[in-house]
Amino acid sequence: MTYVIAEPCVDVLDRSCVDACPVDCIYEGGRMAFIQPEECVDCGACVQVCPVEAIFYEDDLPEEWAGYTALNAAFFAGVGSPGGTANLPKGTVPDPAEVTALPQRPAED
Repeated sequence: MTYVIAEPCVDVLDRSCVDACPVDCIYEGGRMAFIQPEECVDCGACVQVCPVEAIFYEDDLPEEWAGYTALNAAFFAGVGSPGGTANLPKGTVPDPAEVTALPQRPAED
């Protein structure tokens, strides 16, 4: 099991989770972040700092966002386990089509 980042992250990309992760397993796509399940040590540090409550333990992922487990896997399908964000800079891998197709979240004032 691992943690999964869901829809509330789309267009937010706060980076608090990236900075809190002790093993550097959270990677940024174009519109949201993704957790590499083979690199995650299930510490939960990311959950505590997420300002939009977008990170869930896989078994606790709300039904409405159940598809984000597959989207997370799709993000890493072509790159495997990069071994840290320095090895896979933001924008290197495009978001899955389902994320790209979501309506743009309005910017907060």
